[in-house]
Amino acid sequence: MSNPPQKSIFLVSACLVGLCTRYDGTIKENTECRKFLKDHLYIPVCPEQLGGMPTPRPAADILNGDGQDVLRAKARVCTKKGEDVSDFFIKGAEQVLQIAESQEIAGVCLKSRSPSCAISGIIGVTAALLKINGFKLYEF
Repeated sequence: MSNPPQKSIFLVSACLVGLCTRYDGTIKENTECRKFLKDHLYIPVCPEQLGGMPTPRPAADILNGDGQDVLRAKARVCTKKGEDVSDFFIKGAEQVLQIAESQEIAGVCLKSRSPSCAISGIIGVTAALLKINGFKLYEF
């Protein structure tokens, strides 16, 4: 008896697969991401929740730099009201990296326009940490 072919494992921003993790508590599943993952195994992660933030939570943006700058303490992640939430974003990124390193990850599917997960434009904190550590990143 032969073993079935091994499926690739991906990490994925939990919001992309329809989990209620978006900052505003809404569900906006990404059909392109679902199609990409249909023949693979995946582990949903939300860096902001893993970092200790609730859902819903105030919207936040990276100020004066990008995710790499946040990791180097050269920029901050702040809410619209000016609350510095950088430590939550860094802790969440570290948690996602730990999960990624514990598995044989083929890649990571991340949410666009996110202070945690964006790849294009201003790279997010989690995306920056995963990129620095050599993970293949996909943006949806």
